[in-house]
Amino acid sequence: MKDVFARLGSDFLSTIVFLAIYLSTDNVVLATSVAIAGAVAQVIYSRIKGRPLGYMTYASLGLVIVLGSATLLTHDPRFVLAKPAIGHFAIGAIMLKRGWMLRYLPPIVTDTIPEYATLAGYAWAALMFALGAGTIAVASTGDIKLWTFYVTVVLLGAKLAAFAVQYVAFRILVTSRIRAARA
Repeated sequence: MKDVFARLGSDFLSTIVFLAIYLSTDNVVLATSVAIAGAVAQVIYSRIKGRPLGYMTYASLGLVIVLGSATLLTHDPRFVLAKPAIGHFAIGAIMLKRGWMLRYLPPIVTDTIPEYATLAGYAWAALMFALGAGTIAVASTGDIKLWTFYVTVVLLGAKLAAFAVQYVAFRILVTSRIRAARA
């Protein structure tokens, strides 16, 4: 679990740095410049340490540079704020693959209600697209405090709520299907 949080912190370090500097200085140019430099430094540091860098690391670096450059050219933080939406759209697209969720579920679910697991996979894809669209909508306001609330509370809360609903629904569906099979 600690490793997961370390990776998430590493993946979002440039965004965290951007927010911290922007909220404390209200200087979009400084915050964006430091965030870009930090992302580049992260990659260089990992290469020097001999750590393998995956596709997502390079994609994230590219996004930071492209969106950061757009922010620097326009002095508009909305470009940087839209970055999480791209991740949500990419994950949503991956989740459109039929049956992607089956490998993550226990055998009792995959054996008893595989059609509902497939349907849930599509529901998760729709949720990712909706959250990505919401991120862009909130980023377009340019309100950093609203965006921070959305990214930290709404995005996480929506995913936790969806997981809880799915868990309860799967328990009910599996139980009822097993009872029906016994009868």
